[in-house]
Amino acid sequence: MAEIATIARPYAEALFKAAGADAAALKDQVSALAQLASDEQLRQFADDPKVVPAQVFDLVAGIALQKGVSLDAKVGNLLRTVIDNGRLAALPEIAAQYGALVNARSGVYDATIYSAFVIELPQLNEVVAALERRFKRKLNVHVVIDPELIGGIRVVVGDEVLDTSVKARLEQMKVALTA
Repeated sequence: MAEIATIARPYAEALFKAAGADAAALKDQVSALAQLASDEQLRQFADDPKVVPAQVFDLVAGIALQKGVSLDAKVGNLLRTVIDNGRLAALPEIAAQYGALVNARSGVYDATIYSAFVIELPQLNEVVAALERRFKRKLNVHVVIDPELIGGIRVVVGDEVLDTSVKARLEQMKVALTA
């Protein structure tokens, strides 16, 4: 995975630098392209040696347009460059790194909350407020249901993890008892 991250970083940084003050506005477009690029059939089409990069660009841009995403010139240039260099598979990682750059500039960080059960909106607001105090930053949360946690939550913010799940506590007890 480090190789994809290394490949993606220059593309994400170049778009971020080129976008300037419009960086946040382009985030959704880049995310939409990343979602398209993660389709296996599209990548097989792009990897076909008989297919010209311009055909791949036209196909991806056309699909994006059908989904209601009109590409900015800068995002179009990124897509064209990625396709020309045979890096379509790296587009999801490019989008992730670009999103992180945009979030860092605005002071908002992405957080994933893994929960064994659905968290109702009033509870989620309380959890987010507590997490923002704990991590000392504004968070953009995404909730994922993971029944394996048994209870509690697991929060991932960047490379920081806060795990208060029952599963984690049982693992800690297991380690303590077998040590």
